[in-house]
Amino acid sequence: MTRKPPAIAGILETAVYVDDMEASHTFYSNVLGLERMVAGDRLFAYNAGPAQTLLVFHRGHTGEDVATPGGVVPGHDTAGHGHFAFHISTDELQAWREYLKHHDVSVISEVVWPAGGTSLYFKDPDGNILELAAPPLWPNFLS
Repeated sequence: MTRKPPAIAGILETAVYVDDMEASHTFYSNVLGLERMVAGDRLFAYNAGPAQTLLVFHRGHTGEDVATPGGVVPGHDTAGHGHFAFHISTDELQAWREYLKHHDVSVISEVVWPAGGTSLYFKDPDGNILELAAPPLWPNFLS
């Protein structure tokens, strides 16, 4: 008998790994306007929207397990460039194009998806690929 898994409510955290924490903080805080909620030697955590957190980890400093008063956080790390997307409204696409240009952030690609949504792709200071995505894109991303 196959049982359905319990429901997943969404993605709470997404992460990128960077070499230069201060350059990343300047970018994510000053350019993208994200509020930093946690600042540590190995990670910064930013408010990326209601119940959503962007974790910026110091590459090479997160491979070991970390003991906390509440339990052990397993070590993790990655090599190469990561990717994630921010949800924006269609009405804000042009404002984002202009804003990024004003801050000398080059849009490296713009994609209009079959469903009609648009994505703007650009890089953070460590070369991670970021996306600003306006719906509709995926069948579950309509507004």
